[in-house]
Amino acid sequence: MTVIVRDLRPDVPADAEGFSTTRRLALPYMLSTPESVVHTLTHAHPDAHFGQLVAEEDGEIIGTAQVSVAHDSPEPGQGSANIYVRPGHRGRGAGSLLLRTAEERLGRLGVTKLFTWVLDEPGHRAFAERRGFRAGRSAWFLRLDLAAGTLPPRQEPAPGVELRTASDFADDPRPMFELDAETSSDEPSDIDVEFTDYEAWVEEHWKHPLLNRDLTTVAVVDGRPAAFSVAYTDGDSRYGTAMTGTARAFRGRGLAKLAKNDSLHRARAAGYTEAFTGNDTGNEPMIAINKWFGYDVCAKEVRYVRELG
Repeated sequence: MTVIVRDLRPDVPADAEGFSTTRRLALPYMLSTPESVVHTLTHAHPDAHFGQLVAEEDGEIIGTAQVSVAHDSPEPGQGSANIYVRPGHRGRGAGSLLLRTAEERLGRLGVTKLFTWVLDEPGHRAFAERRGFRAGRSAWFLRLDLAAGTLPPRQEPAPGVELRTASDFADDPRPMFELDAETSSDEPSDIDVEFTDYEAWVEEHWKHPLLNRDLTTVAVVDGRPAAFSVAYTDGDSRYGTAMTGTARAFRGRGLAKLAKNDSLHRARAAGYTEAFTGNDTGNEPMIAINKWFGYDVCAKEVRYVRELG
């Protein structure tokens, strides 16, 4: 059986379905749908040179790679390639071929430092280390049973604080962009991020098919969005927190916890039964908040890096 690697064809429904299914099987803690796969590919910023590769065996997609240049980082020459192969199809060369194809593509684009997320399992880590990658920071995947679990009771906002949803900003999402840009720049990461292109953010993030604006809660102080908890949903039973953060001027007031609690209650009332989120293992404040909600760790990823030469 021969494995080939090629670009995903966004106009072929079977490609998006195969890509999404492979991601869900290999990484069940992150939401993915065929619509989100196509949107991510077709709405990425041109400077990211974003690509989605598939490994195909006898006409079946068994592996995927998401490849991009870190165009929104102030440090040039950085890129990423995240590779996943379906359980039951590993050890047949799909991962190696995906990685080699990604490295060649990024090398031609001037990338000299390549980052990749690797599941914290012996086989996955050995794969990366045999190819010269070295381990760096790590992150947890967490899961909360919304159907059977008990959420903390809803809290009344403090005077001057109002809870709204992202839908309330549909006519002018720029305040949401400004909040996202500030909080994202403070996220623990190997690659610094600077959101400066509002129009690109609208196309890539605000119009993302997984974004659920009705379940995204925003804490507003004196008319200004001060904190938010961004909700993704897959249209079925799964809910994910894509981002929870507070603007610097409003930190230490419990606004992120307030917003996330409201969003979780909304999600449960809407019929979602599983909630997922992720945390850098060094982000102690957010880890404490998620433990308070009742999240349990379900997996761990390690960020690996190597120089391309």
